[in-house]
Order: sequence, then C-alpha cells, then structure tokens
Amino acid sequence: MEIINLKQEHLFISSEDITFSFIIKIQQLGQVWLFNCSEGCQHTLARKKIKISQITKIIVTDLNIKHVSGLLGLLSSLSLNTSIEKIDIYGPTGLMNYLFLGRQYSQTNFRYTLSIHNIETGVVVQNQLYQLYAFTDLVSILSFDYYLLISEKPGRFNLLQAIKYNIPLGYLYGELKIGNNFILPDGFMLYGNSFINSYYLGSKVSFLFNYSKRQSFEFAKNSRVIFYK
Repeated sequence: MEIINLKQEHLFISSEDITFSFIIKIQQLGQVWLFNCSEGCQHTLARKKIKISQITKIIVTDLNIKHVSGLLGLLSSLSLNTSIEKIDIYGPTGLMNYLFLGRQYSQTNFRYTLSIHNIETGVVVQNQLYQLYAFTDLVSILSFDYYLLISEKPGRFNLLQAIKYNIPLGYLYGELKIGNNFILPDGFMLYGNSFINSYYLGSKVSFLFNYSKRQSFEFAKNSRVIFYK
C-alpha cells in the first residue's frame, strides 16, 4: 500500500488553505482509492503519473466545495475509458443530490455504473486486505475521521525447520502451521510457533479531520501514520 498526497509536498502539514486530497494505491488489488477531488485533481494525478483508469473508489470526506469541485469533471473523464464498468463513491448525506443536479445541469451521462454510498459511522469499505472505518460525534454528524486497518497476515511455515527435526510430511505440518504444540513419544516438545516465520500483526492508518477533539486522538492510538487536515 502506498499513500500519495495530491496537494502538499510533505505528508504531515496542517493548513486551512490547503485542500485535503490524497490517494491510496493498493498494489495487491491493482486499485486506487481517491480521497476528495478538488479542482485540477486530474492534472495533479497526471503529473504524479497515476492512471485515473485505476480509480475504483472515491471517498468524499465532506461537502466543502474545495473537496468536490473537480468530481464531475473526473467522472466525465472516466466515461471515456470503455474498460471501466463501475465506480463506487462514498460521502456524507447530500452528495447524491450534488451529483444528480450537477450531471443534470451539465447534461453529462456516465457509461459505467455509478454507485453512491452514504457514509455512516462504522465500516465504509471492507475486503480481504483492508477495512476502512468512519467515526464521527453527535455534534458534527457530517464530518468524519477515517481509519484504515491493514489485515493481519499469518507467518509462513518454515519448511527447513521441519526437515531439521525430521517431521514427516502430512498432518503434523498443517497443525504446526496454525501454532499447535505436540509432545512426541520420547517426551520432546514441538512448539508450533517455532515453525512459523514472523507473524504480521497488521497496522492502522488514521486520517483525522477533527484533530482538535480528544476522541479523534484516542481512536488514532497505535497508528503507524496520522494524516490530518
């Protein structure tokens, strides 16, 4: 996974004058997730050599004009690519009306299926590798913080270690892979963890908009990256 900022040169910059827009490249899935689409977003993507045809999901964090002004233009450009079958857009309540009225005014039609999802607290996107969550508070129901969880990955079975202890191929291999322990007839202990390479515990990436609120930082504990507005 790679996070690319579309506006600032440095990732960790906070300024009210800078549009908050970035992409997440998921190499394993061959997908690009776009967070917000400001005016000139397509030029920025081209300058950073990112193909818009790889965009599968667009997440609009709020309805601030700075974050949606380039959205209709991007969606129109995506229609020129006949290989695109579906685009998923996630955003707060009101995004659907904005897109409907904007498309009606500009008399634009999309050749692909456009699925619009209203963001609510909880899971936004989920697949076998990543889960994207949104959280808000009772005061600002249209402003969300986002947390991307990267799934855990079990360590690989160490075949050389098994051969070293003359463990026959078969049932024991499968049990040791999941960490089970065994006592051999001679009393020797086989510990499953000794036959598994390092276990990847996963990680959390936090994208904070309500960075002045205590709740946001509590949710962001133990994050590897905190990307804030």
